[in-house]
Amino acid sequence: MTQTATTTAAQIANAVRTGELTARQAVEDTLARIEASDSRVGAYQEVRVFAALREADAVDARPDRAALPLAGVPIAIKDNIPVAGEPMRGGSAASDPEPQPRDHEVVRRLRNAGAVVVGLTRVPELWIFATTDSSFGITRNPWNPDHTPGGSSGGSAAAVASGTVPVAHGNDGMGSIRIPAACCGLVGIKPGLGVVPSDLGNGSWFDMAENGPLATTVEDAALFLSVLADRPSLATVTPPDALRIAVSERIPMAGLRLDRRWAAATRETADLLRASGHAVVDADPGYGQTLVRSGILRWTAGTELDARLLADRSRVAVRTRRHAAVGRAALRLGFPKANGRRNWQRKAEQFFAGHDVLLTPALAQFPPRAKAWSERGWLVNILSNAWYAPFAAPWNLAGWPAMTVPAGLAPNGMPLAVQLVGRPGTESVLLGLAAQLEQLRPWPRFADR
Repeated sequence: MTQTATTTAAQIANAVRTGELTARQAVEDTLARIEASDSRVGAYQEVRVFAALREADAVDARPDRAALPLAGVPIAIKDNIPVAGEPMRGGSAASDPEPQPRDHEVVRRLRNAGAVVVGLTRVPELWIFATTDSSFGITRNPWNPDHTPGGSSGGSAAAVASGTVPVAHGNDGMGSIRIPAACCGLVGIKPGLGVVPSDLGNGSWFDMAENGPLATTVEDAALFLSVLADRPSLATVTPPDALRIAVSERIPMAGLRLDRRWAAATRETADLLRASGHAVVDADPGYGQTLVRSGILRWTAGTELDARLLADRSRVAVRTRRHAAVGRAALRLGFPKANGRRNWQRKAEQFFAGHDVLLTPALAQFPPRAKAWSERGWLVNILSNAWYAPFAAPWNLAGWPAMTVPAGLAPNGMPLAVQLVGRPGTESVLLGLAAQLEQLRPWPRFADR
């Protein structure tokens, strides 16, 4: 088998299991693509050339290779969880540059499944914002380098969309998988609370943050998620029976505007699902500003807790320092409180009593320009993030599963996408519905292809 940039993770794993391809060949091809393209994109914080080749050889030598779900698949890990032997910089010059002593649990699971970590991907400082830049550099969107790939898993999204790896790890505390997936035309899923081990930073932003995949196909996303969750059944994707689908274009935050092209992509998706036999109706969740406040309190207070783990806080960027200061004040006042999450969960449960899935736009506007947002003020960053990406965060506060699914290209050549949301425990339903959309409206999997 000849591996190319368009070869999926599932195809690579099958070829390595059967002996048609070696893990070393798969990794060598990946490293060559990174060398050829990443200077333009800047997806990687660290490329593990020699370590990845050694690990690929170890996969080829494993006696259980024929049973490994991710046999020889080159993957990238977001640089905010520990990878043994590598520094975890978290986008911050204030972080400890010493190598991590052990793998995070999800990295351990991925390695046990046969995956090979070829690199660590860039994040904004302390993985706070929805653009990916820091003192380490600016990451660019492979579809248009003038634009950001989103954040905070923007490095992982750029790595996959540029065709260097077939699938990558990300995590999502306020939309940080789904937003870059939408920016880069990818499938990205945030599982529900407790499905995948989180253990992110100092408290996972009060249990709002989850680990998950970014991929070019639903099959690859499901396969990766099944390993992260240690639930092989998630890898089997089955289109669902008729569902009750609510469609909402309402923005959770007051005063923001929805671009007509993102609205049209949502309406076209609704029409496709209606024609496929689903019961599709217009209905808006009761978001409310209390929801926004509860999410922001956890976001900022979680950042303050994460900042306490840094080696030298004096080196933190101004926007991060101010974000943490807001969180520090919230903690002193006894926030965040549990009733903020409980109240929103009750509202969500009432809404979903009449619906199985919620369909929304994935973004409200196209991604901002790729530039040094880390050098700009805190309020400018907050407003920019909210302006273009307001739909994701409510489902972090709820702890419910949600995913981004590509919805074609806009006339300007940039990807469009929708968000699917379900009740706790419905990851397989969302994946099945996404697979149905993939079949009804196949999407271009990579920029420039």
